Amino acid sequence: MVIITLQRDKCIGCNYCYELAPERFRMSKKDGKSVLLKSTDKKGFHTLKDPDHSIADNCDRAAKACPVNIISVKEI
Repeated sequence: MVIITLQRDKCIGCNYCYELAPERFRMSKKDGKSVLLKSTDKKGFHTLKDPDHSIADNCDRAAKACPVNIISVKEI
């Protein structure tokens, strides 16, 4: 299981997450911030639990590239 968390309120819209993991991230046309696809929102933390471990590498690269460190990726 891969757990990806995005703290969307602190997003600055740099677009790195979308460039590195377009299968899981999009940029909102409404406010220019990142959107974690198919995630659930709980108090500003958008979380996705996915059994597909093949997404972990791209999402991990996106997390490391994020200049404000608002993306976390855990594999369990």
